[in-house]
Amino acid sequence: MVALSQVTASNERVAATFPAGLVAVFVGGTSGVGEYTVKTLAKYASKPRVYIVGRSREAADRIIGECKQLGSGGTFEFIEADVSLLKNVDDVCRHIKSREKDINILFQSQGSMGFAKTTSEGLPLASCLIMHSRMRFILNLLPLLQNASSLRRVVSVQAATCEGPIDLDNIAGRGFPLTKWRNQAASVQTLLLGEAARRAPGVGFVHTMPGIVRSGISRDAQGLKMSILVGIFSVLQPLVETPPAECGERHLFYATSAMYAACQDGATAAGVALEGPLSTARGTDGHEGSGMYSVDVKGESVSRKVEELLHQFRKDGTAEKVWDYIMGDFKRITGTEVVA
Repeated sequence: MVALSQVTASNERVAATFPAGLVAVFVGGTSGVGEYTVKTLAKYASKPRVYIVGRSREAADRIIGECKQLGSGGTFEFIEADVSLLKNVDDVCRHIKSREKDINILFQSQGSMGFAKTTSEGLPLASCLIMHSRMRFILNLLPLLQNASSLRRVVSVQAATCEGPIDLDNIAGRGFPLTKWRNQAASVQTLLLGEAARRAPGVGFVHTMPGIVRSGISRDAQGLKMSILVGIFSVLQPLVETPPAECGERHLFYATSAMYAACQDGATAAGVALEGPLSTARGTDGHEGSGMYSVDVKGESVSRKVEELLHQFRKDGTAEKVWDYIMGDFKRITGTEVVA
C-alpha cells in the first residue's frame, strides 16, 4: 500500500521536479476522478496548460474557476465534446495538435452506465467509452506524448486489478451482468494499454482503480435493475467512498511519480523521484518498471494471479484479437486507425 502521506509528499515536489508549463489533457474532466485530479494538478504544478474535455460547459466553468483560485498561474481550456463518437475524438485531437507540439499527461476517465444505449456510430455506449474512445485518444495523441522532453504519462481510470476472463465472441460485453462486464472491460483496457506501451516504450501507462467516488457515471443508466443498483449504490456510497481530495492526490501521483515510470524513461522523464520505502512498481508483465501498470485503490500492482491471466491472454492470441477488434472498428467507422 502507498500511504496517502507518501502520495502527498511526492505531489508537493511536482513543481520542483518538472519545468513550468506541463501540458495535460483530461478527458472526462468535468466530474468525478477527472475533476478531482485536474484541481490537484492546479494545486501543485507550476503554470500548467490544461485541456478539459467533456460535455458540461457549466461544470467546466466552475472547475476552471476553482483551478485559477489555487494560484498555480495555469491556463485552462474547455473543449466541449461527446467523446463516445470517434469522429468527435478525432476533432478534439486535431484541435489539440493545432495548439501543442507535446503533451506530458493524457488522463482519461470517461465512462457511462448506459449499458442499453448505442452510439450513432453503432457502438455500445458503455464499452465504447472504455475501449474505443480511450484508445483513439491515445493513438492520436501518442506522437505528442513521445515528443515531450520531461514527463510522458497516460492514466486510464477504470477497474484495474479486476481483470477477468474475456469472451472473444462478445468483447463489448453486451448483456453481461455488471461484475462480469467490469472484469472483462478491465482486461480489455489493460491489454490495449499494454500494446500501446509496447509501441511507445518511452511513455508510462497506468490503469487505475479509483474505488467508489462521486461522479456522473450513472446519469445514463436505464431500466429497473440499473435504477435499483444506482439507488443502493447512492445509499452505501457515503460509507465506503474514497474522499475527493484523496482521489485527486492519488491520481496525480499515478500521473507524475517515478513509481510508474515508462520502460525506457530517462532521468528527466521518469517522474518525481522516489523517497523513503517507495520503489518502482511491478508492471503487468511481472517485472518492475516495465512501463504498463494496473494498480488498485491504494496504488498496489495486480496480483500474481491476474498477471498469469494477462500472460495467458498474450500467449494464446487473445490480446492480439482484442487489438484487432478495436482497430477493425476504427477502420470501419473512420477509415483509419489514427487521425492525421
